[in-house]
Amino acid sequence: MTDWNTGVMANNSPNASVSVQSPTGQDALQCLRELVGHPEATFHDGQFEAIEALVDEGRRALVVQRTGWGKSAVYFVASLLLRRRGTGPTLIVSPLLALMRDQVAAAARAGVRAVAINSANALDWDSVLGQLAADQVDVLLVSPERLTNPSFRENQLPELIRRTGLLVIDEAHCISDWGHDFRPDYRRIADLIAQLPASVPVLATTATANSRVVHDIEEQLGEGVLTIRGALGRESLRLGVLSLPDSRDRLGWLLTHLAEMPGSGIIYTLTVSAAEDTARLLVEAGHNVLSYTGRTDPADRERAEQLLKENKVKALVATSALGMGFDKPDLGFVIHLGAPSSPVAYYQQVGRAGRGAANADVLLLPGAEDREIWQYFATASMPSAEKAAAVLSVLGEAGAALSTVALEARVDLRRTPLELLLKVLAVDGAVERVGGGWKATGRSWTYDAERYARIAEARVDEQDSMVIYQDTAGCRMEYITSVLDDESATACGRCDNCAGRWFPEDIAASAADAAGQTLRRAGVVIEPRLQWPSGMDRLGVAVKGKIRPDENAAGGRALARLTDLGWGGALRDLFAAGAPDRSVDPGMLTACVQVLREWSGAEGGPAWSGAGRPAAVISIPSRSKPLLVDSLARGIAGIGRMPYLGQLQIAHGGPAGSRGGNSAYRLAGVWDRLVVGPELAQGLTGIDGQPVLLVDDLIDSRWTMTVSARALRQAGVGAVLPLALAQAG
Repeated sequence: MTDWNTGVMANNSPNASVSVQSPTGQDALQCLRELVGHPEATFHDGQFEAIEALVDEGRRALVVQRTGWGKSAVYFVASLLLRRRGTGPTLIVSPLLALMRDQVAAAARAGVRAVAINSANALDWDSVLGQLAADQVDVLLVSPERLTNPSFRENQLPELIRRTGLLVIDEAHCISDWGHDFRPDYRRIADLIAQLPASVPVLATTATANSRVVHDIEEQLGEGVLTIRGALGRESLRLGVLSLPDSRDRLGWLLTHLAEMPGSGIIYTLTVSAAEDTARLLVEAGHNVLSYTGRTDPADRERAEQLLKENKVKALVATSALGMGFDKPDLGFVIHLGAPSSPVAYYQQVGRAGRGAANADVLLLPGAEDREIWQYFATASMPSAEKAAAVLSVLGEAGAALSTVALEARVDLRRTPLELLLKVLAVDGAVERVGGGWKATGRSWTYDAERYARIAEARVDEQDSMVIYQDTAGCRMEYITSVLDDESATACGRCDNCAGRWFPEDIAASAADAAGQTLRRAGVVIEPRLQWPSGMDRLGVAVKGKIRPDENAAGGRALARLTDLGWGGALRDLFAAGAPDRSVDPGMLTACVQVLREWSGAEGGPAWSGAGRPAAVISIPSRSKPLLVDSLARGIAGIGRMPYLGQLQIAHGGPAGSRGGNSAYRLAGVWDRLVVGPELAQGLTGIDGQPVLLVDDLIDSRWTMTVSARALRQAGVGAVLPLALAQAG
């Protein structure tokens, strides 16, 4: 069931009377009733107006309407009418696989022949292309990424453009720099629109766009755009905010009250680790929940979605990976553990609830760490002038196309930000994706510093607005819709500020204790590096292929990730910019000892990664936290009754580079810069091939630990067991 099947309007509605006064209106109404499966269904206000503009006038239209209004009814009805007039199939650009699955299934139930081409159904592509050639397809759904694929762009897209009867851009806010979910691939759609004959109608739809985003989309659609904006207020939603002191209380509240929430729902978190940790806690307490993140296997994601739709789980604990496109009309609640970075993103996520039901509950439990997480994601997605120049320089010098892997070895960027930057450069025409990778076009390109500064400023304003939402004494729905520039925004009469707190505030002592125990739980497995990065010879490092087992580190442990709900907060404070160096906190030291206890096999696990008990402790020197590392290493050595042999020696100026670079550059920055000095070598004479514990403060790329372990192994040490306070990421 998709969002065009969300209700039936009375036959005496103004829109119904308008729709039946023309042949198109009568045909459209009949199509709607066939789609909905109800003989008296009529259009919502604005639906037929958009259909008429597309079908009779061949116009370009933008529909900005709340989730559940029925935007897909517009393009399905328009598609059927246009097909009956002899046009080619509708091309829908859709951003998510989940959305495609729902739309294809819903279209089939309604007699619309819809097919998709995406990364999940590559084996079906030949069949789909055959159906297109035989004119057996009414609607083709493609992902925006497919538009950048060289083979698709060269072999299938020209014919599609020639035959397309209607172009639909779903979730069109992704087109805009200012949209909360901007995607560079969506910018390709402006090129696609420019290639279409002027007679082909174009429809863009979204539920989450303020006036600035609307204006941006209108400019990309071209002249004469018909924009239909409706009221964004959601009468079915009851909003609330509950501010609690810390993660222990927030998780304790969930444990206490999750079972009381209506029906089944979604619990949103800001990070993958928070989703996984929260799901584990709830499951251990007997709640039927599953985690759902970008790290979840696609097949497991699809299964989780189906279980939620069938009310066979109480909730999915999810990141923003579960968002646009997920359709469950009777979703009973949405809870946020941590606030999204903007009211726009928040509105989009809470819009999953109450689409086909009279009531749904929405509760925000903000966290003190929210701003820090917002800032990380905001800066991670911004290309820099230096990185862009480096990519263009390498591609220009290469002449031939370079794969992303080859590029990664030549510029100091990790895979994900590199791919994002390449897409931005491709949209601007500076590079293009071809068979074999990427190549420079030779067109001049200038870094638009002013544009990115404006975007960054807008992101900060959005974050501030989200804080205002949490603190406002006025109607929460009115505030959210006002921020989205809804001129009809009014008080809802239902939220906690309008009608009083509708949610309980108490936390059971047993739940708080269980949450506290989970948050105090320590220990993250650190997997050893197994392969040297490609292209190291270009950086003056003569290694390649697999890392020799007799030179590698064993599996290690960290107290926690920086993003963890439990120890993560204290560790983020410890490693925050400008935080002073100090001796390790006694509580952290005790927690590290507990990690070592579990690692030793004392509680049933594999002992010391199979290496045996360490005979000594060695540390990695730190320029920013020398006191912290030294006190941690000495503390562990004392408690474990092991000798502390000192630290590795810094050579050639010490490690270079900074966090965030790719593997090749990170490795080059530490290669031969951490060595076994004379004093440490003297201490190792009594080790004679036995294991040692190698202590560090923060593990990020794992190359510092890998290079240090290699130096120790070459000096005659047995297994090297890494231990760190924190793991980044």
